[in-house]
Amino acid sequence: MNNNEDGNGNSSSSTESSEQSKKPPNDNGISKNSKNITLDEIFSLLDGATSQTPSIAPELDSKKKIAADLNQPLEKRLEAFEDIIDSEIGDTNLTRARNIEREFGLRQIYLKFEGSTPTGTQKDRIAFAQVMDALRRGYETVSVATCGNYGAAISLAASLAGLHCSIYIPEGYHTNRIKEIENSGAQIIRVPGDYENAVLISQEMADKYDYYDANAGGHNTPIQLRAYGEIANEIYDDLRDAPAVVALPVSNGTTLAGVYKGFLSLYRRGKTSRLPKIVAGSAFGKNPIIQAYLKNKQTCDDLVPTKIHETPINEPLINWRSIDGDFALDAIRSSGGWASYATDKSMLTHAKIIREKEGLNVLPASTAGLIALLDRQKREILPNDRYVVVLTGRK
Repeated sequence: MNNNEDGNGNSSSSTESSEQSKKPPNDNGISKNSKNITLDEIFSLLDGATSQTPSIAPELDSKKKIAADLNQPLEKRLEAFEDIIDSEIGDTNLTRARNIEREFGLRQIYLKFEGSTPTGTQKDRIAFAQVMDALRRGYETVSVATCGNYGAAISLAASLAGLHCSIYIPEGYHTNRIKEIENSGAQIIRVPGDYENAVLISQEMADKYDYYDANAGGHNTPIQLRAYGEIANEIYDDLRDAPAVVALPVSNGTTLAGVYKGFLSLYRRGKTSRLPKIVAGSAFGKNPIIQAYLKNKQTCDDLVPTKIHETPINEPLINWRSIDGDFALDAIRSSGGWASYATDKSMLTHAKIIREKEGLNVLPASTAGLIALLDRQKREILPNDRYVVVLTGRK
């Protein structure tokens, strides 16, 4: 899927792929007792990301009115919308996970928690950047395909900017963010097929009716990479240098590539003494980026769509085509990083550990990067340094 970014742990299928069920899970040295996850705990962990209440701070009400007022001059609307972005987007928490360090024997693990944004995921970063671009260029409607999170983010941003929003969702997906998207005033259009087909239809409608195409890839890539590059800037602001490693979950590859691009810019400008190794994790056997890395391929090849099976746990990660996969693959290799798979069981277990040890309710799929990091630590003792893990999701 993708912009599976998008995932809320909701899916059209709850069956594990036979490929995964045949393989023993990579448990990363977790103690036996910590694996005992009850059914109630699983459902609790899969609640997914949710919006802040209220989504935007009440003190910004005057800015919201100006940004959405079609009678206001464009310059005033842009200024008001930019004020909202400056106040609400980014500057997410980076906290040291001392209890997890003790659990796994790796010092200085920092968690970059992307769950404190207006809609609860890092998708707000690109959604607000895209809507700002649409507003500046005079568009009246934004078009995008989604399976959940990105739709919630883009619909909120569009409503604040006074723009119409058309959201294309595969008819087989049942995300719990539908009501939230509708409450933002967006039009939801159900389309046949998978996420990739929804993207195609969204792009065709944007071209036909002169909508702003907010889908990943193409001319939007530089905007999205810059928006995600802010994650690198924020990590630098907190640590005053680049960490040894930045570990992330990966689906389309856009977030990962953007973070690497951000650190590359910092390094070239002499702000950091090094580039971090970029580490990626994704669902077992279901991501072109991880497959290309493990098979030592130069570029990402599409997977066979019929062999991709989603579960409520891996749904945010899997897709047969990674739109920005080649950018992400290059980032992993150029930085000296690595990539590996994570099983559903391992993702659930690590989400539970993070909740119990550090008090953060994260989407299980977002722990794939952490799993890739800890799997390497289990096989090869990593040096004492600083390690940053990007997580998303919030109850």
